[in-house]
Amino acid sequence: MATSKLQAIWNHPAGPKTIHFWAPTFKWGISIANIADFAKPPEKLSYPQQIAVTCTGVIWSRYSMVINPKNWNLFSVNVAMAGTGIYQLARKIKHDYATEAEPAVANE
Repeated sequence: MATSKLQAIWNHPAGPKTIHFWAPTFKWGISIANIADFAKPPEKLSYPQQIAVTCTGVIWSRYSMVINPKNWNLFSVNVAMAGTGIYQLARKIKHDYATEAEPAVANE
């Protein structure tokens, strides 16, 4: 039973013998790097970078459901990219626009 399931995965049109498997697998590195940046202070985040990550995730999530064969690895990595990008953008926007300016302390 397990052998037939492994053969089915191996011989799938989006399986490990194709680029349709390996490209999204390596794309997980972008999502992992974005998760690692959760510890980074918001002032060090980049709007263009996070907008690109978010848009890529949203656009390619949709596209991955339209193409044949269905590529769930591509879909999941792009959902992760969109999610991490949205979270990082929210952190950056909150930092830049929602925080009150700290009053300057006079040095005497």
